[in-house]
Amino acid sequence: MKVIHLSVECFPVAKVGGLADVVGALPKYQRKLGIDASVVMPWYDRKFTQENKFDQIAMGSFYQGSEQLHYEIWKEASDQLGFPLYLIRIPGKLDREEVYCYPDEAEQWLSFQHAFLHWLKADQIMPDLINCHDHHVGLVPFLLKYSHDFQQFSSVKTLFTVHNGQYQGWMNWNKGILMPSFDTWRWGLLDWDGLINPMAAAVKCCDAFSTVSEGYLKELFVDANGLQDLFKAESQKGYGIVNGIDTEYWNPMLDTLIHTHYDSTSVKKGKYENKKALCEQYKLDPSLPLMSFIGRFAIEKGADLLAEIIDQLLGKVKAKMSIFILGSGDQDIQAALQQVMEKYPQQLAVYFGYNESLAHQVYAATDLLLMPSRVEPCGLNQLYALQYGTIPVVRGIGGLRDTVIDIQESNGYGIVFPEARVTDATEGVIRALKIVAQADLLSEVRDKEMNLDFSWHKSAQKYLDLYTKLLN
Repeated sequence: MKVIHLSVECFPVAKVGGLADVVGALPKYQRKLGIDASVVMPWYDRKFTQENKFDQIAMGSFYQGSEQLHYEIWKEASDQLGFPLYLIRIPGKLDREEVYCYPDEAEQWLSFQHAFLHWLKADQIMPDLINCHDHHVGLVPFLLKYSHDFQQFSSVKTLFTVHNGQYQGWMNWNKGILMPSFDTWRWGLLDWDGLINPMAAAVKCCDAFSTVSEGYLKELFVDANGLQDLFKAESQKGYGIVNGIDTEYWNPMLDTLIHTHYDSTSVKKGKYENKKALCEQYKLDPSLPLMSFIGRFAIEKGADLLAEIIDQLLGKVKAKMSIFILGSGDQDIQAALQQVMEKYPQQLAVYFGYNESLAHQVYAATDLLLMPSRVEPCGLNQLYALQYGTIPVVRGIGGLRDTVIDIQESNGYGIVFPEARVTDATEGVIRALKIVAQADLLSEVRDKEMNLDFSWHKSAQKYLDLYTKLLN
């Protein structure tokens, strides 16, 4: 079974969010199941491409509107990621440093999809299935079926994986001239509310779509930034498969990025040694419970609530704890955190930016992880936390609800609060601190967490089952 994963992110080549972690791990675990899985993504002028060897295996050109674009296909030479990795480079379009935020992003992703299909056609590559990840490649299921240039691929099956339904890739119809020629009477498959909507087109045209948790599939029927009626109408081809984590990379016994290794039998001492190292570096008190937030400073992550939550905990409640924040994004959120850090310099430390090594150390060092998300299709941070014996304190939504069981329920091991509100989050943290204060209970919870199986082994099998169903 030949499967190509098509994505604009893949760890460690280019990572902005959880999409990269999924695409960087799932194909590796699929190959262990016998799937011939590979990844195709854009070329980025980043550390990974600069420091590793790539072989150019193909080249060609096509017209995007009146502009002739030349593309190159580069293959990572050593397959060091555990799967074949192919990068598409288009000078002037797909050769930049950043993944997102360019004014011509629509043209970038159109050229990526067009070059991908042109390469398949030119080199007579015939996959059994293309797994398209998010709206950036959402036009591929449509083009396979209805583009005049790619008719020979009409039998190729497509699975469209929705990582975040809030972002849909909207384009004005004046961009339609840039697409490969297609049956114009099919234009309605591209349209949603008067715009070209790649996510809507993918849901309409794919053979099946998946979401990154079972809970998020149900949520899309209610709230999908205007597409909820479409998701409901196409629900018969929708599947929820919760993300896994790469336990070869996220493993406190093997992790080369943390201060001290440990497992479930040595978690108490191991976490304290990691906490001590982190607190020494950032001038916090290692004798206090330590809570963290790791992620983008975005409203959907509930990051706009952080400053007030911290002020409630350290000021009003006077909780005996320390807090570590690692993230970047919205400048107003960053400014608010800067202010509250100046107010509580001995209990709060903030690292502004993305730092993969530090993230590992924070998971290993902290007692609690806060995720007050408004939207969380799956969430990986809570899974990393569980792997490292860190108690997740999460808002009960999407994948967070699917993967974290509240301590008050049988077999519970985390804290789940109902709404993305300061009061709810604060109460959740206070409940979690009571667990940390009870040594026997804390030991029991940590042992339970660290023996849970959220590896990609189970999820990769579910993808294989779905692929098999689509191909039979």
